[in-house]
Amino acid sequence: MDHRNPARGDRKRIPALLAERGIQPTAQRVRVAELLFCRDQHLTAEQVILALGRDGSQVSKATVYNTLNLFAEKGLLKSLTLDRERGLFDSNTEPHHHIHVEDTGELIDLPPGAVEFARLPPLPPGTEKVSVEVVIRVRRPG
Repeated sequence: MDHRNPARGDRKRIPALLAERGIQPTAQRVRVAELLFCRDQHLTAEQVILALGRDGSQVSKATVYNTLNLFAEKGLLKSLTLDRERGLFDSNTEPHHHIHVEDTGELIDLPPGAVEFARLPPLPPGTEKVSVEVVIRVRRPG
């Protein structure tokens, strides 16, 4: 199943996509969606706020945070927590692994099949596997 955003490359589709997910397509939400769904990317809420400000969009900080969390709740974004101070929103909701470059903060998507497991540990009783996603943390020497 393709979990990539179905509005990718078609901004006119965004209001309908939001409505299909039970999200009222306000002007601010549509603008945030246009920014996020144009390509696969990892952005913090602060980066979204800065990008919106650069293009002249008037969206409050609270609206951005609420919109990002709503999009994640509705499956349009994936919320990633890399450490206590930094959370990212991933516009590619397809299960995939990442490399996190700690000294720069960069998060790099790994292609499907790049990480493989021979087996997984037993799961707790009454649960089922939803996905396996790995973050490989690296830093540059020096």
